Amino acid sequence: MLLLLAAPAAAQSALGSSSLGGPSPSLPQPVPPGGAHVLRAPPGMVPQRPASPPAAAPARPAQSLQPPPASPPAGPRPAQRPAAEPRRAPPAAPPRAAAGAPTQPAPQTPVKQRPRSGGTAPAAAGAAAGVAAGTAAAGAAAEAAPPASPAPTPRELESPDVGSVTGLPLPRFVSLRSDEVNLRIGPDTRFPIEWTYQRRDLPVQILREYSHWRRIRDMDGTEGWVHQSTLAGRRTFLVRGPQEHVLRAGEGDASGVVARLMPGVVGRIRNCRGGGTWCEVQVSDYRGYLKRSEIWGVTADEEVN
Repeated sequence: MLLLLAAPAAAQSALGSSSLGGPSPSLPQPVPPGGAHVLRAPPGMVPQRPASPPAAAPARPAQSLQPPPASPPAGPRPAQRPAAEPRRAPPAAPPRAAAGAPTQPAPQTPVKQRPRSGGTAPAAAGAAAGVAAGTAAAGAAAEAAPPASPAPTPRELESPDVGSVTGLPLPRFVSLRSDEVNLRIGPDTRFPIEWTYQRRDLPVQILREYSHWRRIRDMDGTEGWVHQSTLAGRRTFLVRGPQEHVLRAGEGDASGVVARLMPGVVGRIRNCRGGGTWCEVQVSDYRGYLKRSEIWGVTADEEVN
């Protein structure tokens, strides 16, 4: 009886172990509940991975790798400027300025203006009293208007093209010395002021000479008397209107463009050949050539050097 019970136990021991003391390779390993084999390395050889994130987790790193959206966020940030920022840019230059030729604008100050009202009538009355040649009645002298110009002298009658005081040719061009020059109706401070010029270096033309006074004509044809101390011998020019004119690098319409001059610009005449078509001029820092017909301040055949 004991032999029969021991035989099954020995057979089970022989089938469940190997000669190395481990389980027999012929026997299958236990299968986990999932139905798939799980192979694990021995502890300490391969680092353990963390637990797998939730199913929605992989979408987050994909979004962080995308570039920022091109359009701004829904609400404007406090540090950002509004969408109207491009308005700060200056207006686009006209096509002519884009070619590299600067445009010289005319000064905004008017060339001349009428004197302020007030005191003109008394001044005119005083001037009439002074010209009345010793008239006793001041009222009768006030009624007589003063002559606009003195009578021509015998020398002026003999040589109308030569100044009676300086002996220089008449008419001739000069320029205003300052930004405030009074044009009077007669050659004396007792005569009222008709205009006040406000443009230094403005070219004017001397027509007559009388003592320390000169009768001049401006570009508009206005005539009157100014004191000689308000005039200078510097030769200048005024750009005629109504359109702009091109200051060129040389004589000829094919020469390069140095600048574009608007009507009313005042500059200096450097050289004009007698009877020539072109004059060398300078406006600010720009030097070049203009046609004689485009400027006022030189006669048709005059030579300036």
